[in-house]
Formats: sequence, structure tokens, C-alpha cells
Amino acid sequence: MTIEQPKEPVDVVFACSGHATGKMRNDLDVRMVEPMLETFTLATDEGPFHGGDATAPPPLALFIGGLTGCIMTQLRAFAKRMGVQIDDLHVDCKIVWQWTPRDRIYETAPKSFEIDITLESPNPLNEQMALIAAAKKGCFVEQTLGQSNVIRHRLKTAEGFVSADGG
Repeated sequence: MTIEQPKEPVDVVFACSGHATGKMRNDLDVRMVEPMLETFTLATDEGPFHGGDATAPPPLALFIGGLTGCIMTQLRAFAKRMGVQIDDLHVDCKIVWQWTPRDRIYETAPKSFEIDITLESPNPLNEQMALIAAAKKGCFVEQTLGQSNVIRHRLKTAEGFVSADGG
């Protein structure tokens, strides 16, 4: 089944419901709800450092896997549309975070995101570079990382949801 590309902007909406099911394990029901319906079941867990059993990848593994998979998907999808032949493709991603202890907890901050692309193609370098530029703009994860985002946290109470963001 081929789905035609929309002619106007559309919202792409994902939702995820997580349930704590083990010491540190989380079972996740992920849904794409717009512009079409797709569902996935994923899990995360932590190793002994956080008291988990390492029964599934930690959330950061899924995060870097999502970034790597997203750019690779866009490169291949856009190569077809731009007439760039890909004979082989390898992508190596590296993400570095600062981990700072704060009493009994810690804080984190991103330091760097590096994406190394090995693209075997007979097309000229300028066409390969144009493909990478297009893929960067089409990668949902990379575009999210490149912007300042507002993230709301709410806590469910007996009276309903209240802001957990201190405001």
C-alpha cells in the first residue's frame, strides 16, 4: 500500500502510555494517531545502577536509536525523490550529556550531538550534500533537538491535572 504525500502541511501526532511493571522497567504503548494510526509496544529498563534488571534497553538507548534511525530513514526516502543513488549507507551517532551530582540525585544537560554519515553513491558531492541537507530538515528527531522546546509536566490529582512545572 502506497500513501500519497500530502499537498498541505499536516500534524504528525504520536502518543505514548507507559506503565511501571518491574523494579525500573516501563512497558510502553506507542501510537501514531495522526495522520494515520500505527501502534507499537516498547519497553525500557535500567541496569543495576538505578536498581533495574536490564530486561530492556534504557531510555537513552532508544533515544539515540531514534535519532540514528530517523536520519537514515530520511536519507533513503529523500534519495529516491531527489535522484541520488545510495549503494551503501552507514550512520554513526554519538551523544554526550553532562551528568552532575546534586546531593542524592543528579542533573543532566546535553553537551553534543554528532552524526557521521558514510554514504556510498556515484552522484556528485554537491548532490550528496543536498540530500543530507534535505534529510536533516525532514528528520523529526533532529529538528526537535535543534530547537528550544517547551515541555509541560502535569500531575493527576483528585481534582484533575495540576502543573508540575512550578507555575
